[in-house]
Amino acid sequence: MEVRRGTGVFRRERCPISIRFLHDRFLFPPTAARVHSMILATFLRRICPSLLFLGLLLDGGVSVALGQSATGTGDWPCFLGPSEIGLASIDRLPTQWNATEGVVWYQPLPGLGWSSPIVVGGRIYLTAAIEGEKEEPTQLVAMALDGVGGEILWKKVVFEQTADAPSIHSKNSHASPTPVSDGKRLYVHFGHQGTACLSLDGEILWTNQLHRYQPRHGNGSSPVLIDDLLVMTCDGEDQAFTLALRAADGSVAWRASRSAEAERKFSFATPTVIEIDGSKLILSSGSDVIEALRPESGELVWSVRYSGYSLVARPIFHAGLVLVPTGYDRPELLGIDPTGRGDVTETHVRWRSKSNVPNTPCLVPRDGQLLMISDRGIATCLDATNGEELWRKRIGGNYSASPLRNGDTVYFQSEEGESVVAKWTATGLDELSRNPLPGRIFASYGVIGDDLLIRSESGIYRIGQR
Repeated sequence: MEVRRGTGVFRRERCPISIRFLHDRFLFPPTAARVHSMILATFLRRICPSLLFLGLLLDGGVSVALGQSATGTGDWPCFLGPSEIGLASIDRLPTQWNATEGVVWYQPLPGLGWSSPIVVGGRIYLTAAIEGEKEEPTQLVAMALDGVGGEILWKKVVFEQTADAPSIHSKNSHASPTPVSDGKRLYVHFGHQGTACLSLDGEILWTNQLHRYQPRHGNGSSPVLIDDLLVMTCDGEDQAFTLALRAADGSVAWRASRSAEAERKFSFATPTVIEIDGSKLILSSGSDVIEALRPESGELVWSVRYSGYSLVARPIFHAGLVLVPTGYDRPELLGIDPTGRGDVTETHVRWRSKSNVPNTPCLVPRDGQLLMISDRGIATCLDATNGEELWRKRIGGNYSASPLRNGDTVYFQSEEGESVVAKWTATGLDELSRNPLPGRIFASYGVIGDDLLIRSESGIYRIGQR
């Protein structure tokens, strides 16, 4: 199959029965049916947001529970999608592909960035860092791509980074935090370099570069939206805090310094929003401590201390417990009862596990169980209620991207570019396919319609059914 860069080659795939008959029998030849349905869906969404549901049906999307962002049904508006745990519910998500087969389109991208793709209203949003020549500054940019054909619709320089900026880890980029959207605006974050809000058409609405700190290895934590606040962790070498900006204008709503004085302060974990007994909490994990904060004020509700730094995997809430990996050097996984007050280290930690706990990929929950992929490629399943190991399997490869779960099918993405797709069973993983793409991959999956979005070091693929 031919792959066209930025224009797209499409195949016939599932269309809802309400339009498939119309497309296939009367209006369009079979190979064109999906292209026309996607174009029509995008057009309807843009001219009339109230027709979003119709556009969703035409685009082959599915309804998912809204998470932190009040965007349209079928959007993928933030890191790991609306569920915040990498959960999809799609009948025809592809399970086999390679660089030439199953590729709807491939679009080369400027610069380097490991932010994961988000999707709002049929458009794909990303960030990147474009290095200047010699002494010229690096451009920190946001961009939008057309979801149908992959073309870059706009690219906006948000900040400029001087040549003497602190160095980053070889696995990192200067554009690693994933953007977030509320369906009306786009919020991008470049760690210590600053945060900005743009319109969905690329107009800069506000910027904030006041939250300066000394980074170590670069930046990585993605921001989250909760109510009218944009919340992020700022864990550098010199200081560590959780910050909330007002989404409307970028002003500071509150700043909460870490309650533990860690020797190595730097970490990169994305916050998680949960609800306990009708009240929302922000789970903010960093070096040596996880904290539950009130979103309206940043007030500390409870904390748990541990020994660990350089956290990347975000905390999650499942089976009534907060589950948090503790980072380097020897990661543990803690199961925490979230109903306490104050320092609950000695009273509310229900279990601890050292079974191949990941430093980087996030956790995958399902029905009281927990699936993890370690950085070195070992998949382990635990009972989420007590931490008991149920099984383990070596997948192979090295992993930074977080897995995606679609029903009982799990998608793992290795740093080497290979995606491993497997069925999650009661006794282990039944491997379905291994799908290689060229180049390194550290970004996590995105979902658009019935398809996957995979960002490599050189560009982005839209992957569909073969």
